[in-house]
Amino acid sequence: MEGGETPAEPGSGPARRFPVAAVEEILRDVLGSALRERRYEPGPCREAAKDIAEVVKARVKALAVPRYKIVVVTHVGQLGGQSLQISSRCLWDPESDTFSSYVFKNTSLFAVANVYGVYFE
Repeated sequence: MEGGETPAEPGSGPARRFPVAAVEEILRDVLGSALRERRYEPGPCREAAKDIAEVVKARVKALAVPRYKIVVVTHVGQLGGQSLQISSRCLWDPESDTFSSYVFKNTSLFAVANVYGVYFE
């Protein structure tokens, strides 16, 4: 255990909650840095989506929140007046599981990034 944390009793939930606001700040920073000046091009944007997901995952893991599994999903698309609906479903415990989300747009593209924090008992 890190920093003097005591192990949680099975079923008692997390000792430390997933830091939603801190993760949203990571998403804002990473997406803005990676995409602010970028124009939409399918190949490079596909690679950018993968790179963004890896950087976000590493930075969220560096927050060292114990016992949370982290899932990062990133979409990058061309901004052209169209609409996009994204949904997800999973087995979820509303007492301990949560997510952070951020939407980025510039004049050429949009990006949606979601980070799911799923507590592992």
